[in-house]
Amino acid sequence: MIERFDCRDAFAATLESLAEADSRIVAVVNDAVGSTRLGNFKRRFPTRLFNAGIAEQNMVGIGAGLANGGKIPFVCAASCFLTGRAMEQVKVDVAYSRANVKLCGMSSGLAYGQLGPTHHSVEDLAWTRAIANLTVIVPADPLETAQAVRVIAATEGPVFLRLSRIPVPQVHPADYQFQVGVATVLRPGNDLTLIANGTMVSRALEAARLLSAAGISARVLNMATLAPLDRDAILDAAESTGAIVTVEEHSIYGGLGGAVSEVTAGACPVPVRILGIPARFAPTGTAEWLFEYFGLTPQGIFAAALDLVETRVRR
Repeated sequence: MIERFDCRDAFAATLESLAEADSRIVAVVNDAVGSTRLGNFKRRFPTRLFNAGIAEQNMVGIGAGLANGGKIPFVCAASCFLTGRAMEQVKVDVAYSRANVKLCGMSSGLAYGQLGPTHHSVEDLAWTRAIANLTVIVPADPLETAQAVRVIAATEGPVFLRLSRIPVPQVHPADYQFQVGVATVLRPGNDLTLIANGTMVSRALEAARLLSAAGISARVLNMATLAPLDRDAILDAAESTGAIVTVEEHSIYGGLGGAVSEVTAGACPVPVRILGIPARFAPTGTAEWLFEYFGLTPQGIFAAALDLVETRVRR
């Protein structure tokens, strides 16, 4: 049995460690201390956690004010509410003002599957990726999450960090070093490239193993930073493997697949298959059931990649 981890735990532990060493680190939440995993942070640093209640616009504004006062605020809430309710404040108070705010969208994607479309967060990357000055990061495992938290805390400027509550295995080696804007090849391959981020990276790796058994060599690229995008890694994948399948726990519009297609369309046109949530509200059900429903499984990725390769051969 492969051990799986909740990246929120790595986030919280890292934030507490940073707060021990730097009194500027503070947290701002929207009455969701438990689901953001900040209960222990509150106990340890009671004067450094600010609960704005269910008022996300105020929460982001408070974060911007704290940043203007020299603090390093981590503004944490369910991603569907942090983005959907407070996008004007994210755009104006944080990004336009270049405030040193770290926006942490928790339980993103389909993690709240049984609560329905009001709680599904499958548009957040399209919204945040379109905003200037905003770095957008989607870690794939607890190691990358912890490293990303340390990097963004030490880097001046606004960031959107997207985290899931769905347990994932560790996909990076122990010596991995996260860098903003740098994609990572987790598996080499020559026949096509699977590009994924977040919860989909481990599934892409498993799909690559299935493809290998079918005689197809698939590269797996972890695109943990969506803005700024690693254009060089995308173009290298396009040029050297000739076809790309993107996999994301997000709408097929405006997220990872859209970002990759924007690069290849202008510089190196190759077939790109985008796997994600189609342009409709997802049904209500568990996250795992929804992954099956939308083909976001190793078998679903395998089938899409195999079809793309066979289509290329027929042409």
